[in-house]
Amino acid sequence: MEGKQISIGARCRCLSTGDERVFPLKDDIPSRRRPIVTVGLIATCILIFWWQVSLGAQAGAYAVYSYGFIPAVLFGDAELPAELALLPPAATLFTSMFLHGGLMHLAGNMLYLWVFGNNIEDNLGHARFLVFYLLCGIAAAFAQALPDPTSEIPMIGASGAISGVLGAYLILFPHARVHVIIPFGFMFLHTIRAGWLLGLWFAFQLLSGVFGPSDGGGVAFWAHVGGFVAGMALILVMRDRSRRLWRGPPARGRSWLPRVTRRRPGPWG
Repeated sequence: MEGKQISIGARCRCLSTGDERVFPLKDDIPSRRRPIVTVGLIATCILIFWWQVSLGAQAGAYAVYSYGFIPAVLFGDAELPAELALLPPAATLFTSMFLHGGLMHLAGNMLYLWVFGNNIEDNLGHARFLVFYLLCGIAAAFAQALPDPTSEIPMIGASGAISGVLGAYLILFPHARVHVIIPFGFMFLHTIRAGWLLGLWFAFQLLSGVFGPSDGGGVAFWAHVGGFVAGMALILVMRDRSRRLWRGPPARGRSWLPRVTRRRPGPWG
């Protein structure tokens, strides 16, 4: 039996890591590989956002319904009008990761991906990082959808997948130092351990998911939680085991170079 037809509205759930509370600028971890996939993902999101803007308001809203992830459509409780059903519902698990609801939505997500994604790509390699990223995005979508599989609200944004990157970063580089800007009446520059930064970020997403409103549009907090947990789990399986976990720079007064023990010359030189 066919599901009911979705009525097109203006609401959508945005997956946005950039929540205007903390803006990461850079970390202190060197990379060995060029972040080709990270840059490619950022470029793709920017180009697709430019395409969304070029459509205009009404056609842009239709694109969100056609390419965004709608739980009710995937699980068969509802269906899109024929003119908007451009893809199989399962395909929107992927396409929704590259749509964004506005310039700040895009900018916040791409900033987090740029700062944290390059080091995860460096550890996994290009191909495995792309697979990791997409798997985290799928896990995030299901984490948001399963509590309310009849939801007809489209979900768009890259931060479900990026949340997985953050979870992986917490596992691999908890002692890394991250330079951030914190708006506190004025711009406040601070350096914080990644473990604290990402731990607090995850706690905020979890509490917002538990105590936030369950209906309507807004931020998809459960997608962030699901993506983050998926990233922590997947990186334990997929990471490069030949590399030691990052323990941060040495304490002040210590040298970056290994200590060399000099042996006193004996009677034979």
